[in-house]
Amino acid sequence: MSSTIWSVDEHLEDILAAVRPLEPIELQLPEAQGCVLVEDVVVEIALPPFDNSSMDGYAVRVADVAGATEEFPAVLTVIGDVAAGDAGLSDDQRVGPGEAARIMTGAPLPAGAEAVVPVEWTDGGTGEGPAATMRAHSDAPEDAAGEVRVHRPAEARAHVRARGSDVRPGDLALRAGSVIGPPQIGLLAAIGRSTVKVRPRPRVVVISTGSELVQPGEELTGGQIYDSNSFALTAAAREAGAIAYRVGAVSDDAETLRATIEDQLIRADIVVTTGGVSVGAYDVVKEALSSVGDEDEPGGGVDFRKLAMQPGKPQGFGSIGPDHTPLLALPGNPVSSYVSFELFVRPAIRTLMGLPDVNRPTARASLVTDKALSSPAGRRQFLRGTYDAEAGTVTPVGGSGSHLIAALAQADALIVLPEDVTSAEPGADTEVILLR
Repeated sequence: MSSTIWSVDEHLEDILAAVRPLEPIELQLPEAQGCVLVEDVVVEIALPPFDNSSMDGYAVRVADVAGATEEFPAVLTVIGDVAAGDAGLSDDQRVGPGEAARIMTGAPLPAGAEAVVPVEWTDGGTGEGPAATMRAHSDAPEDAAGEVRVHRPAEARAHVRARGSDVRPGDLALRAGSVIGPPQIGLLAAIGRSTVKVRPRPRVVVISTGSELVQPGEELTGGQIYDSNSFALTAAAREAGAIAYRVGAVSDDAETLRATIEDQLIRADIVVTTGGVSVGAYDVVKEALSSVGDEDEPGGGVDFRKLAMQPGKPQGFGSIGPDHTPLLALPGNPVSSYVSFELFVRPAIRTLMGLPDVNRPTARASLVTDKALSSPAGRRQFLRGTYDAEAGTVTPVGGSGSHLIAALAQADALIVLPEDVTSAEPGADTEVILLR
């Protein structure tokens, strides 16, 4: 372990200097969700690709319905149906004077028509009062060839979605750097793209260590606790945008841990361990990895450090295996491991994704507390808190202990007390890292 005391910023800078964005690949749209686009996407077709109706109703000429009222309706001859997916009326058919075509939402506007009147403005072809809906074609095929009474006039292009009104050929659909979410996938599909070039989501392997750890659902015996860290960190990695794999707790045996990590490298872009990095006699991660290096890369291997922070003083970082896979070794206490993940692992994941902004957003807030908060001199302390954006305040939850996981579940922010602050008074202006 290095004897130097590292600052939080120095440790993060060292990590980010060693982590490179993943190489771009072409992915099918469903697999591209959550990935970052690496090239601009330009539209090649108009959207919508043709003039179409935004309502169920009748395609008409404006002059034929001018002045129409319920008392004196415009009576038009229905020349056919145009449904969504149809090519439209046949080539020799067009809406002429005194005529209308029954049209469904999304169907192409037929030749000769200038507007669409909703079915509610008509009698629906029944010869009775205003219609609430169209009769199904299978129930009343005569409605597609009879007469319709229109009770209201329509302006030109009423209820018509114009070709290219969403996007036109040559428009920029998505910029490089965009994260592909459901709306972006919808747009890409709508303009005919089946694949897209992105940086893949990083694969993160999370390994917890400790012979005392038992999987949830199993029975505890003396001296045992449930493995919560691997679940929390795997969830945090997924929330950060990664594909995460959780490995069940590994006992305090250096050879077993080393073999487990080597087995996992095949599916890892980054490895995260939790536990076994302090100064105890059974700190297995340090024992297993201190001597591990990259044979063909000087300076490879894992360096174990002390950081000027609380919680999370012991940390490890380096690269292992033939592909120089980054490894971050986090402390084992639940709060320490989660705070460490937010400060160091999450930015590394976001860097692998190719995102420009890798850190959580921050804000300034007034401290709401009954008494002053103490903080150790020379260390940057991170306390759990609840942030009220409207009031501009943050309230601590729980104490400063690194094992208080119940308070962490209530927190949505970290309160940052800098290295030169030993006491934060009620009402003090503080930095907060927003976790949600």
